[in-house]
Amino acid sequence: KINEISYRDETEPELAGKVMIVSFTLDGQDFLALNGGPYFKFSEAISLFVDCEDQQEVDRLWEALLDGGEALQCGWLKDKYGLTWQIIPSILIKLINDPDPVKAARVRSAMLKMIKLDVETLVKAYEGIEGE
Repeated sequence: KINEISYRDETEPELAGKVMIVSFTLDGQDFLALNGGPYFKFSEAISLFVDCEDQQEVDRLWEALLDGGEALQCGWLKDKYGLTWQIIPSILIKLINDPDPVKAARVRSAMLKMIKLDVETLVKAYEGIEGE
């Protein structure tokens, strides 16, 4: 939900009337976005982490955010605006934090081979099932 939009004034004529600040709420979390204009560019130094309940949610968000963007490694993508997102199934955090270092390493290894994360493949890696 977009809560409020502020626009630039005439102090910088080349930017007058363009969006300056947008406050919005995404899944109950409030955000404030500042348009730095031509002076500041997006980089991978910041990304939005999305904790997905299941593969269906991963797939839905991945496709929506990837439209016009670029797929990266390990569940990361860059949207059409250049903002980087991490689309991560909740189970990944549980699996890579397993107290069994062998299981956790297999999951990390499987994840590093992926673009969009696949829950079934991660679980198979955790269980030591070949053919992931």
